[in-house]
Amino acid sequence: MSINIEKQKTEFLELLLSTKREGVEETIEDLENLGFFEAPASAGHHLNKKGGLVLHSLNTCKAALAIFDAMKVLEPSLASEVRRDSIILASLLHDVCKSDIYKPTVKRRKTSIGTWEDCEGYKVTYKKFPMGHGEKSLVLLLCSGLILSDDEMLAIRWHMGAWGVNMTSLEDTRNYDVARKLYPLVSIIQAADAIAAGIMERTGEEIDEL
Repeated sequence: MSINIEKQKTEFLELLLSTKREGVEETIEDLENLGFFEAPASAGHHLNKKGGLVLHSLNTCKAALAIFDAMKVLEPSLASEVRRDSIILASLLHDVCKSDIYKPTVKRRKTSIGTWEDCEGYKVTYKKFPMGHGEKSLVLLLCSGLILSDDEMLAIRWHMGAWGVNMTSLEDTRNYDVARKLYPLVSIIQAADAIAAGIMERTGEEIDEL
């Protein structure tokens, strides 16, 4: 999948700035410093290449807006419960936590004829700020001075769905369940993230390796 970092960065910034949210310009400056626009979306799965993170964020935003528009037909009350700028903010910024965890490295991979070769890849390190996933994104954004509503904060915190819940913690499971029931935005972002990674970003090569 081709990645045009400058084109995607421009599209990302235009969408983010369109929210006119207080603190957004400071947030963009911090994203630059964190390396958000050059980071991959994963170490060995979807969009594991330079610029993959900003493309994944855009894909999640597009999927979230499509879900919102479609679901309003089935559930008209969503129009009054969820704001479009909230969808843009939560979807574009849900994975800010990944900005500084991937480090370039050399990996070994098997070729189509069964031999092994060196290739560029990424390894994961949590040394800079070991604070989980969704909660790290949220803390980084709040530290940047971005003003977020309750549903936006919870959508970012719980965007991994059950994968981000400690199932041995009654507090975690209850908080996630309540957040999902109170705020439709939580489910919209969670579904959009899965659609982006599982449908929009899958490759023929990955399918062949199954």
